[in-house]
Amino acid sequence: MSVWALGINHTTAPLDLRGRFAFALEQIKPKLASLRASVPTHPEAAILSTCNRTEIYGASEQAPIDHALGWLANVGGVDAAVLRPHVYALEDAEAARHAFRVASGLDSMVLGEPQILGQMKSAVRVAEEAGALGTTLNQLFQRSFSVAKEVRSTTEIGAHSISMAAAAVRLAAQLFEDLSQVRVLFVGAGEMIELAATHFAAKSPKSMAIANRTLDRGERLAARFGAEVMRLADLPERLHEFDAVVSCTASTLPIIGLGAVESALKQRKRRPMFMVDLAVPRDIEPEVQKLEDVYLYTVDDLSNVVQTGQANRQAAVEQAEAIIDAGVQSFMHWLLLRDPKRGVVPVIRRLQAQADQWQGVEIARARRLLARGATVDEALEALARGLTQKMLHGALAELQGADPDQREAVMRTVERLFLRSSPRER
Repeated sequence: MSVWALGINHTTAPLDLRGRFAFALEQIKPKLASLRASVPTHPEAAILSTCNRTEIYGASEQAPIDHALGWLANVGGVDAAVLRPHVYALEDAEAARHAFRVASGLDSMVLGEPQILGQMKSAVRVAEEAGALGTTLNQLFQRSFSVAKEVRSTTEIGAHSISMAAAAVRLAAQLFEDLSQVRVLFVGAGEMIELAATHFAAKSPKSMAIANRTLDRGERLAARFGAEVMRLADLPERLHEFDAVVSCTASTLPIIGLGAVESALKQRKRRPMFMVDLAVPRDIEPEVQKLEDVYLYTVDDLSNVVQTGQANRQAAVEQAEAIIDAGVQSFMHWLLLRDPKRGVVPVIRRLQAQADQWQGVEIARARRLLARGATVDEALEALARGLTQKMLHGALAELQGADPDQREAVMRTVERLFLRSSPRER
């Protein structure tokens, strides 16, 4: 089996292109079925989709990179030739290394961020539920999780990491002199908004509000921070009330348009608005960026902020890479053992199957002896004799028929296999 990975991320593709391939978790199962149906070999597969990456992981006899690329391009509604320059395709050791680095937070926009590990585990769970996860890919991911755990527990890779949410607060503090006088609106109620609300709440803003499509989820989150909750439908009429807006929803289309922001600015008498769009695809129309009194940041814009202090983590990165290298070597050894052409596992399986067949034959013969009136001892002796003859037949034939030049090597092999004392005999 070959393991492979194909994907785009924040280093290879612009935000708007990534937005075409952002899948909500509930979309993954049908996407997996579509992917596997489109590839002739029906590979093991899993899809990881976050705001910074969409990746396909697979395992099959050969890596169907072109098929997978064609499927991904079709799903995103772009030509494969347009997508190809932004895609990375990795096989075997490099695919394993990539998976381990992603799980450990080394391939994230925020170095060492922990959220990606949970997102990867969710992707694996969905793939398993969809029946798309086989032994090889499951082994790859379980080892990824193990490597990530070791990286996080033995290095300081995440000790100084700055999350997107913390970066948003840092930028807001640069714009507003006193965050305690700022009214903040959060659009959405997912994990990223919860993190952002936590960071902003620590600065004791003047007020906080949460706008969400469903009030129940919004109310639960608002209760934690003493925030107001409002319907998403009321956002255009109330947008002018807020100095800072942080949005991250799963909407496939922008929910805050240019017209709504222009109207809000007029009501604010041109007082500036700070806006952060953490969603992929975008929640806020990109044209808003051109308005004079709006400071709009996307996930890509925050990359420079979150890299602050990266030099201080270089030693931790080197330690993490060493752990990952060891993990890759171990996984490739495991994969090699299962190679039908070069691995020992197929031989072990055939040997076990042969032993089971011999055992079945001799047990059947012993039962016939018992049925004809033989004693239990006679049947057991016949069973042991028959198994012994079958097990030694190949070795004896090799010894007796070996070429004189090879006989010495055959003798040493037979001695090593059959004349080695067992632990019980010592």
